[in-house]
This record gives sequence, structure tokens and C-alpha cells, in this order.
Amino acid sequence: MNIAHPEQTMNQALTSVPAIALHIGGQHHASSSTEWRDVVNPATQEIVARVPFSTPDEVKLAVATAKEAFNTWRNTPLAARMRIMLKYQHLIRENIGALAALITREHGKTLPDAEGEVMRGLEVVEHACSIATLQLGEIAENAATGVDVYNIYQPLGVGAGITAFNFPVMLPCFMFPIAIACGNTFVLKPSEQDPSSTMYLVELMYQAGLPAGVLNVVHGGADVVNMLCDHPDIKAVSFIGSTHVGTHVYRRASESGKRAQSMMGAKNHCVVLADANKEQAINNLIGAAFGAAGQRCMANSVVVLVGQARAWLPEIVARSQALKVGPGSDRTADLGPMVSKAAMQRAEKLIQAGVDEGAQLLLDGRGLKVAGYEGGNFMGPTIFANVAASNSVYTQEIFGPAMCVVETDTLDQAIAFINANPNGNGTSIFTSSGWAGRKFQNEIDVGQVGINVAIPVPVAYFSFTGSRASKLGDLGPNGKQALYFWTQTKTVTARWFAPDDGGSGINTTISMK
Repeated sequence: MNIAHPEQTMNQALTSVPAIALHIGGQHHASSSTEWRDVVNPATQEIVARVPFSTPDEVKLAVATAKEAFNTWRNTPLAARMRIMLKYQHLIRENIGALAALITREHGKTLPDAEGEVMRGLEVVEHACSIATLQLGEIAENAATGVDVYNIYQPLGVGAGITAFNFPVMLPCFMFPIAIACGNTFVLKPSEQDPSSTMYLVELMYQAGLPAGVLNVVHGGADVVNMLCDHPDIKAVSFIGSTHVGTHVYRRASESGKRAQSMMGAKNHCVVLADANKEQAINNLIGAAFGAAGQRCMANSVVVLVGQARAWLPEIVARSQALKVGPGSDRTADLGPMVSKAAMQRAEKLIQAGVDEGAQLLLDGRGLKVAGYEGGNFMGPTIFANVAASNSVYTQEIFGPAMCVVETDTLDQAIAFINANPNGNGTSIFTSSGWAGRKFQNEIDVGQVGINVAIPVPVAYFSFTGSRASKLGDLGPNGKQALYFWTQTKTVTARWFAPDDGGSGINTTISMK
């Protein structure tokens, strides 16, 4: 293998640092690149792997291999594709622990959280197992005299996926399983910060019986992203990551004539009404804000306390302060380290900006040291109150364990405040009132809404539906939208004449007779 074996204990000193390979044509492909990046355990600063930045020739080879494989894979029967996916979901289920260990070692999130991530990715693979029914077309018999009209959903060709670091298993699963099940071939560029779990995911795909060349992996930064956006043989590009990069990817891929989707940044809000179940509401909003050290695009980083719920703020702070911060390998830890020193320093800078701009810092998680892991990228839960809409901690996605608390008198004010934010990824409300929940879901201008659910990521057979500045492209991952994104709808209008039909003369109108 070209990844570190997952059965190694995460703190074991490696005698040699493994080199992450590319995956081209169903095989590991050693890169000839002269540019490499260290993959670092964020809890220990141990270098656990090295990842290459693919050369232009390597990217071209990956795309050419995928294009060649498409000629055969597109004609593989639906049932055969389905059986591969069934085997794949079985292999993922058998290797949840191994995948989670790799996630924790390179990303830092706790093992229970990493296991949960694998399970959410597995949901998408399970959905792809239904491809034989998902990819059914539609037909209208005798739409005109002797004329049948029908739709068929055909694969596009070579697809590309570009994923962020924060979910190195779940985000690739949002892309290639459905794309491949639909008959496309694929080139994946995972995050260079934590690629090993993604590579293991790809290896399991081939163990499931995927033909060589259907799924390929390249690594790299902006240059590789641009090559994928520009390559004429790539027909569709899916991206999940920051707003800045996602906007660039969407524009560049679209200008190159490709279908594109970009799921991007967010500033998610959790509204709490005084009639909510207090214990459930507080526990859920804390978990949604600080889980994975806040490194989730669906993290509810803004809490809007409405009316008398404002009195709950001291308890929110106290429970947050009691959370345990430690290495992800410690199953008793509530949150692990941030993925990198740079990510932690950026979050610390934004927190200081919040202080300088007048927001009230109720809980400061900066400068945290964990015994035995003093070099780790640890930050504790951080809470701001009296946050204005103009504060940097509100206008920017901190992507760290930081919560902004906003107070309003009414639900209407809370809805107006959220709708004024340019992002529309996710939001939630905690209430015991069906009327308030229904009003919220109808009036809020956000793609994904939770009612007494803090992180409203839908199950895989529903589509991921972020909106406004959080999403570019009409079609999102998962559910029906993913099927439509990864296929071309072809409409056929057919009439078959009897051998002795002499016809009824020339028809020069547009009517169908």
C-alpha cells in the first residue's frame, strides 16, 4: 500500500514517512513531481505522510485513462454497476474503524466523530446501490398518432471532483459513487492536507470490482484545480470548499463549457425560542458549534436567542467551558485539534478582531495546551456576545470552535437578521411550537432548514440544497439532483411506419400528424 496502514497506532513513530501515490488506471502511480507537501498529525505535529503535487503530464494521463475507460464503463449493465456498489458499501462498513483512524490522524477530529463521518458517506454509497431504479427514464406512448416520446438519462463522460479537508471521506462520497454508478468515469482531487483516508476509500472501490481506470486520483493545489477546470475531456466538475475557491472553480469550469456545481462557505444560524426543550436545545447548539473544532461548513456558529431564551446564555457558556479538548484518539474528548497551525492562527486573528471591534468575549479558547500534546493545534470553545452584523467574527466564516451569540426580541426579528446574511447553507430553530417551526421554514431564505435539528444535513436520498452565496449551480450533491447533474437527459421522439405505409403526403407545418 502507498498509504500508512490504518492498523498502526496513531502515535506510533514511523521509521519512514510513506509517500502518497496517485491512483491511475486502477493502480498506484508514483508521482515524478518535485513538489511535495508534508501531511501532519495536528495533535502531535508528527509528519505521517508526504503528498505530491501532480505534474501536468500526470493530470493529463489521469484524464486520458478515465476517457478511455468510459468507452466500456458507460455500456456496463445497470445491474453490474449496482452489484459493485453493493460490494463497496459492504467493504466500507467492514473498514469503518480503519477509515476513521486515518481521518483522526490527519484531520484531528475525534474518533467517534470520524466514525460518524464514514457512516454519512456510507449513506450515499447505499443510495448509489439503487442506481437500477434511479436511472430509469420516462415514456409517453402515443404522444401523437403512432409517436412515442421518452427520456433517457445517459452518462456525461469524465467527471472531476475537488474536495475540502474537513470531511475527507464524506465529501468524496458526495461525488464519485453516484457519478460512477450513472456510468461516468472520474478524476478526484482530494485535499492535500489529509489524503490518506480518501486514498483508502478509493482502494476499497477497486476491491469491490471497479474496472481499471474508472476512478482516478491526482493531488495538488491551484494549478491542478485549474487543469481539471480547463481540460476539454472533463465534462462536469463538482467542488466543495471555501467560497473564494469555489467561485473560481465554478466560473473557470463554466467558461470551459463544463457543467459545474460549487458548495461553498456559510454562516449558519441556530434560533432558540423560550418554549424550546431547554436541555435538548443547549446541548444541540453546543455540539453543532464546537464539534470537529468548528471545522464544518454546516456548523451552527451563530446562536440567535429570542425573547426570554436570552436568560440561557450563562448556562450555554458554562456547558461549553466544560467540554473536553484533546487528541482525536481520546474517545472521551469532545473536540480535537484544528487541522493546521495556519487554520488555528487564522481563527485566533479573527477572534482578536472581534475583541477589537467591540464584541463581548465571554469564553476565550485561545492558547490552550493539552498535557502530552503541547505542540498540538488546540483551541477551546470560544463565545462572543453582543455581536453586531458588521463584526468580523460574524461576516467571516471562522472555521474554528467559535460561537457568536445574537439576541432578538421576536422570531420575526431573528428571521430578518438571518435573511440579511448573504449565505444560505443551513439554519435551524429550536421550539415546541409547530406554528413557529412552520413559519420559520416558510419565511427563512436558506437552503437547508432544521427544526429541533442543529445540523440539518439531509439524508443521502435527499439533495444537499444550500442556497445564495453558499452555492453555485442549480443542482447539488446527493438525491435526485445528483442523478441529474451526472447525466445528460436525452429526449427521443420516435415513430415507426408499417412496411406498406405510403404516407399521407408532405407536411410543411410544425404540427405532428
